[in-house]
Amino acid sequence: MIYVGELSDIPDGESVRVEGTVAIAVFHVGGELFAIDDTCTHQDASLSDGFLEGCAVECPLHAACFDLRTGRPDGPPAKKPVRTHAVSVTDDGQVWVQETVTVPVAELAPAV
Repeated sequence: MIYVGELSDIPDGESVRVEGTVAIAVFHVGGELFAIDDTCTHQDASLSDGFLEGCAVECPLHAACFDLRTGRPDGPPAKKPVRTHAVSVTDDGQVWVQETVTVPVAELAPAV
């Protein structure tokens, strides 16, 4: 498990970046927390620096959007999904991420 910080340190509509095997972006959206790999699969850009729109983040370089729930891109230029990771919050407000080991095969197919 990777310690992210205190829930109070991640305002709604914001994100933080933490280091796992690769960088991971943790987003706070409407009272829910989502974690995905921080690097866009199209080019080397930090998704934690991207633009949140509902449950999606838009890459700051070329506008590829990724669903925070599934990691799937909504279309070009990105074709490959990013990994998603489980997020948990303890009773005292500590946020933790359980890093996913691999991308499930079902997530490799583009969304229809």
